Amino acid sequence: MPRPSKVRRAYEFIKAHRNEYDVTTMCRVLDVARAGYYAWLQEPLSNRDREDARLLRLIRASYKASHGVYGARRVFLDLREAGETCSKHRVERLMWENGIKALHGYRTRYRVASKPAAAIPDLVKRNFDVIRPNKVWVTDITYIRTWEGWLYLAVVMDLFSRRIVGWAVASTLHRELVLDAVIKAVRLRRTKETVIHSDQGSQYGSDDWRRFCLKNRLVPSMSRRGNCWDNAVAESFFASLKKERIKKRIYTNRSLALEDVRDYIDLFYNPVRRHRHLGGVSPNVFEANAKRA
Repeated sequence: MPRPSKVRRAYEFIKAHRNEYDVTTMCRVLDVARAGYYAWLQEPLSNRDREDARLLRLIRASYKASHGVYGARRVFLDLREAGETCSKHRVERLMWENGIKALHGYRTRYRVASKPAAAIPDLVKRNFDVIRPNKVWVTDITYIRTWEGWLYLAVVMDLFSRRIVGWAVASTLHRELVLDAVIKAVRLRRTKETVIHSDQGSQYGSDDWRRFCLKNRLVPSMSRRGNCWDNAVAESFFASLKKERIKKRIYTNRSLALEDVRDYIDLFYNPVRRHRHLGGVSPNVFEANAKRA
């Protein structure tokens, strides 16, 4: 049930103390209408209260399905998609009154940029708006703490739909980690002069990486050293992953971390999670809508 309104709390107080104090006096002191109090006695739950209770159940279901990461805007879109006609303001009010709020993130520290890499140029230049699939991919690596040691995660994202088209994990930070993730992406999608943008990690500057890109019709692009804004979309994905899932978990081993990453990417982020850049739909839905257009 939603938390009662101020007026309803006043009515409940009057009802609880009506044998001790005069009802008219309590109505005056609490600034409520006596007629309204007696009408409430006949029907304690108004139609609006019942509707709020029904909507709250739907809000809790949407919030739970998102693992607690959806705020009012995304919950509202879930309800609209389900055929509800309530306003966003009403969703915000019910969530605020019942203490339902999205998880907060954390600050990211940025370093001062330096000159672009001489061997591999920056072909993206922070132009992250792409008009068709497989035109520009971004890739990056992050790490996940477990009691067994670090688990490293490499991902490949298509900037067109923000979909993760390939990912891989490993217990060590070696060149094969990146190649495994990109191989999965290449097998899933058709590449033809697809730009693949990365930071200046050693995995992306190796001869193996250049040969691999040439063989698979990929065009390497590289950020300026120390400037994560040049690969901001990949950084943003990792921030969401850690905010919405990893930072809530304590992994006793790498296998548990792997399963959580798989659940987040394959069962939540790609098919379900609403993305502001995509107009409030998930990456998979965005791609499906683009194919029908």
